[in-house]
Amino acid sequence: MSIDYLTSELENIANAKRENRQRVANIVCEQKDLFSPLVEITFDVTNKTSIKAAWILEWICTHNDLHLIIPHLDRFASRLKHLTFDSAIRPCAKICEHITTAYYKNDPAFREALNEDHIQQIIEAGFDWLITDQKIAVRAYTMTTLYLFGKDQEWIHPELEHLIRTKIIHESKGCKARGRHILALIEKHRKRKI
Repeated sequence: MSIDYLTSELENIANAKRENRQRVANIVCEQKDLFSPLVEITFDVTNKTSIKAAWILEWICTHNDLHLIIPHLDRFASRLKHLTFDSAIRPCAKICEHITTAYYKNDPAFREALNEDHIQQIIEAGFDWLITDQKIAVRAYTMTTLYLFGKDQEWIHPELEHLIRTKIIHESKGCKARGRHILALIEKHRKRKI
């Protein structure tokens, strides 16, 4: 199967319904050589098909095998900051949360593969997403990601806490709820360190 076939399948997705995402995800999982082009298309910010590619990438990372992203961490992490379509940022923010969660659950593959550059690129994109106008889901996934990385990098929690208290807590109910939850986790983490 070729990248043209994958592009055709992506273009034929009418909407983000579960069955559409699962169908194309199955194609990619059966033909693993299509995973690399899927990542490439996800970050082609000049092409709206990148949105559908991001849906499929997130579906695979959530429902099939998160480990498939590991060989592509360099491209994935370094290109996060270039995403422009809201509908591509949300699935990539969710993938970041999955990667970070796997890393902090001591998944050996992610502990070995996720390097300092990847971490810094994810953190940078995350803070950019929190200070710009993004959807609730992007903010929620990103707050969790930054909270987890803040366990090792002390500067993150104060910055995240400041953003939550001054900006995010004044937004939607969903943002308020996740913001309060993250603030509670930061406080709990702070007390454990004392």
